[in-house]
Amino acid sequence: MHKDLDIWKLGIELVEKIYKITKSFPDSERFGLISQMQRAAVSHPSNIAEGAARNSIKEYIRFLYISLGSLAELETQIIIAERLGYIEDSNIVENIEKLRRKHLNFIKYMKNKTA
Repeated sequence: MHKDLDIWKLGIELVEKIYKITKSFPDSERFGLISQMQRAAVSHPSNIAEGAARNSIKEYIRFLYISLGSLAELETQIIIAERLGYIEDSNIVENIEKLRRKHLNFIKYMKNKTA
């Protein structure tokens, strides 16, 4: 079940962090960076869950890759927010890098199940 996966749990924690961080962003970013970051963060665990509900491992892996793409998108948006001065001394990028490694290892594990 997807709720037992570390990558899903860490994804949910990341969503909470992103929502807390974006509260301090300027109102002018409400429909820009804030919205993009929140959607990308939510997309990560959501695609893990959706993939887990599919009929095949192949489909599951496809959704895991979509989820991984959302994580890369979020990382880029965080870097932009840091450069704009909206986030200071954040370790979120490091957290995302750790999550990405776990995510890739899980994909590798799932691919081995199909071999």
